[in-house]
Amino acid sequence: MVKHIVLPTDFSDNAWSAAVYALKLYAEVECKFYFLHAWSATNTTDRTYITAKYVDEIKDEAWRQLIELKEMSESADSNANHSFEIILSNDSLQKAIETAVENHTIDLIVMGTKGASKTKELFFGSNTVNTLKTKVCPILVIPDEFEFMAPKQIAFPTNFNRCYGEELQPIKDLAELYNSKIRIVHITKNNKLTSTQDYNLSMLKVHLENHPHIFHWMPDYAKKHEEINDFIEELGIDMLVMINYKHSVIENIMNEPVVHKIGFNPKVPFLVIPCIV
Repeated sequence: MVKHIVLPTDFSDNAWSAAVYALKLYAEVECKFYFLHAWSATNTTDRTYITAKYVDEIKDEAWRQLIELKEMSESADSNANHSFEIILSNDSLQKAIETAVENHTIDLIVMGTKGASKTKELFFGSNTVNTLKTKVCPILVIPDEFEFMAPKQIAFPTNFNRCYGEELQPIKDLAELYNSKIRIVHITKNNKLTSTQDYNLSMLKVHLENHPHIFHWMPDYAKKHEEINDFIEELGIDMLVMINYKHSVIENIMNEPVVHKIGFNPKVPFLVIPCIV
């Protein structure tokens, strides 16, 4: 079965680095990659000098760069499993991604943490944050200039307050691809789980019974992002995975000013899976 992956690009080095990671991650999987560039005049800061001619020039240049990117990818990645398409959209990036997901049955979005600006104070650029909030399909965020490393150790933080089902499939797929160990991290305020948490824990064990996994209990920090970063470093984690649902850790992080600072700065690829219900 062919995997369909969107690679949003602003033609920056960071966007290309994320694309290269995706090509290597799925080297053994038949994939169709879609390089997507979105440019909307309504998002341009200074609209005073926008003319039809100017818009046409912008589109022509973007189309030229997309074609060049496709040709470069086909040349650099001679993998018979891979094919490439290009998408140029007049919509905002978020709308363009939603449309691509619907039109091409997209399985995954892979993008960099930041675009061309690479503002030092930001870990996630605004496009990345807004894309994470769309919750249309799993999104894999790649740190700037990250060198590919097989995700042998996957961290999955959870509070056991929800019963997961299909949401776990992307984690299991990656674990199967690389024979990875899934490390479930529970940040706990209490020594004892509630009956609901106990049930969800038992169901998680059932869902992961055919995949190597281990549970880790960690004391509650004042700042969740610091705890997650410590866990990544101490256990040599290769990929961080979170499920994005209402009031989840990732949603709280996305809505807090901390996401705009160095504080939440995982040094590994970060897979965010939207909650199905």
